[in-house]
Amino acid sequence: MDGKIVNLKSKIEIYKAMTDGANFADCPVRDVIHGINGKWSPLLVMALAEKPYRFGELRRLVPDISQRMLTQTLHELQRDGYVHREVFPTKPPSVEYSLTDLGRSMFVPLYHLVQWAELNHDAVRDARAAFDARI
Repeated sequence: MDGKIVNLKSKIEIYKAMTDGANFADCPVRDVIHGINGKWSPLLVMALAEKPYRFGELRRLVPDISQRMLTQTLHELQRDGYVHREVFPTKPPSVEYSLTDLGRSMFVPLYHLVQWAELNHDAVRDARAAFDARI
């Protein structure tokens, strides 16, 4: 995609054609965004963009994530091709996680979104408070 704003109706028609109109749930945008939309996924991708991390290091880096949720999120990122898991034959075995080429290619737009979120957090919170006060 070249960054031009495209009429939504046109995009939907393109997505329908790509799936023979049979299953619009397979929309490529929905499918990909869903995979990186998790509560922890952006933070873990940001961390792994810095350097490879072992599981315990990631757990300490994001202290409020549970072990189960860290495992699940890393597994999902791995499944989507963003994260590589390497097991080293030590005793006990050690595991290291790193970004794949696909993960690194996704990092740049994600980083821009994270920057935008940081810059606009107060405005979003103010908008929510104003909306909630009206209802």
